[in-house]
Amino acid sequence: MVRLLNVYTISSFVALGGALFGVDVSSMSGVIGTEQYQNYYGNPLGTRQCIITSGMAAGSLAGALFSSYLGDRFSRKSAIQMGASLWCIGATLQAASTGIPMLIVGRVISGLYIGITSSLVPIYQSEISPRKIRGRLVSLQQFAITLGIMIQYFIEYGCSFINSTASFRVPWAVQTVPALLLFIGLFWLPRSPRWLASKDRWDETLLVLAFLRTPNGDVNEPLVLAEYKEIEDQIRFEREEASNSYVELFSRKIRKRVVLSMAIQMWNQLTGMNVMTYYIFYILKSAGIANSMLASCIQYIINTLMTIPSIIWADKWGRRPALLIGAIVMSLWLFLIGGLLQAFGTPNPNQHQAYTWIVVDHPNATRAILAFSYLAVATFAISWGPVSWMYPPEVVPLRVRAKSVALAIATGWATNFALDGGFFVFGSFNVMAFLHVLVSAPETKRRTLEELDEIFEHGEPLWKSIWAHKESTKLDKLARDIELGVIKFERGRAAQSTGTDIPRS
Repeated sequence: MVRLLNVYTISSFVALGGALFGVDVSSMSGVIGTEQYQNYYGNPLGTRQCIITSGMAAGSLAGALFSSYLGDRFSRKSAIQMGASLWCIGATLQAASTGIPMLIVGRVISGLYIGITSSLVPIYQSEISPRKIRGRLVSLQQFAITLGIMIQYFIEYGCSFINSTASFRVPWAVQTVPALLLFIGLFWLPRSPRWLASKDRWDETLLVLAFLRTPNGDVNEPLVLAEYKEIEDQIRFEREEASNSYVELFSRKIRKRVVLSMAIQMWNQLTGMNVMTYYIFYILKSAGIANSMLASCIQYIINTLMTIPSIIWADKWGRRPALLIGAIVMSLWLFLIGGLLQAFGTPNPNQHQAYTWIVVDHPNATRAILAFSYLAVATFAISWGPVSWMYPPEVVPLRVRAKSVALAIATGWATNFALDGGFFVFGSFNVMAFLHVLVSAPETKRRTLEELDEIFEHGEPLWKSIWAHKESTKLDKLARDIELGVIKFERGRAAQSTGTDIPRS
């Protein structure tokens, strides 16, 4: 019988943090085209609407930078709970806002939550995951984001028919419900075993590892003992180096990894996907789509469904191929969209509309733009969307993981905050991302987080890392040696337990 609480259900539940990120994305894109929103807030266009939308990104940048302190000091789990409290405050302010300033403040506070969880949820998922399905479990973060976008958009689409301010207040208020569920439910989940080990809570580390890796919580399972020993050896090695983790982020030994994870997050934003998500209503409207709200709904469905293949096969096809193929194919769709808009579009004579370029009386071009928009979304959903969350926690050691990931996610949010460009610009960014991944990003699938140190330390050739899943790993050999008695394993008092209870303190 499958146990209810396991790595799949735990990772799925904590992915509610990502779902709320998605909810926030469509909480704006789903209302900016409605008359109720436009009338109440004085028809905010151009810079004013950009400031409202960017309030979330600004808060997320600050939250991401602060997340490393919270995650290291109070644990990944507790920090996510703190963020959920901030989300409830932010969502309440948005729902009750009486003007643009209050709305912006609410979005900034909600952004603090998103910055915290977008950094710590992938770390938590990575640190509880077995190496062979780590990509699958972290992909649940992106799936939850797309699901949150879709559900919130449908709620707002339905509420758009309400002829009052309730058309946007109700969806914004509903956002507090999943945050409360996340806050309460986390009390029943374990802390990260690697965080516990970093605090010398070794008995709890072994219990949590046994709970996560075996159906009956057997602390004598060789693979559990091997992973425990690998974590123990890694922490001992890190402490012997006696480095300052903040300074070490920019040391010769670590900075390549930090810069790589920052770049992955930056390129993720520069694919153009976020602009298409936030402003899809305007993009489709300018392309001549009659019912842009309905067309946007279809895009969000595609975004959600096309994330599923990555969940299933991310640990089979690897990170590098997904990033490389995704970047080059995304650039193709964006160049085609930009070319069609350039060839068949004209300046918008109505200066009171948010979009300045329109396609009129070219139905074939309109349909092609819609099709390429859907293909661009599908390409992102199967490649850069999920992989950009997997990579940053994988490539850095435990002692600087929270700080490095915080810096990477903050880079993403800073890029998001500054975004402004056309389809040709984003298409070019995708080509640049392809080239950077090609020469700089090793494959990380099917390696333990501790083994990945060796890949960077010894400069494993990029082509060789692709075939990592075919090689016998260090963890498997260590487990065999423990089972055969070649390595004597010293265990604490927790090793005598074989129960399935897990410490939650």
